[in-house]
Amino acid sequence: MTDSCIYLDTYVLQQDMRVRMPKSILSNLNVEKGETKFDVYLDREEKSIILKIHEENK
Repeated sequence: MTDSCIYLDTYVLQQDMRVRMPKSILSNLNVEKGETKFDVYLDREEKSIILKIHEENK
């Protein structure tokens, strides 16, 4: 994992495939509940899921 990664918390994968987001992302990122979209990436080598804020202009 890179030095820019910050551990926030551990959450359970729900039966309906949801994962709750830590509340700290609201104060650390420019996101809004029910509005912000995320792009989801898989890093198979690191066995990691990466979420990036979706940019509409791409």
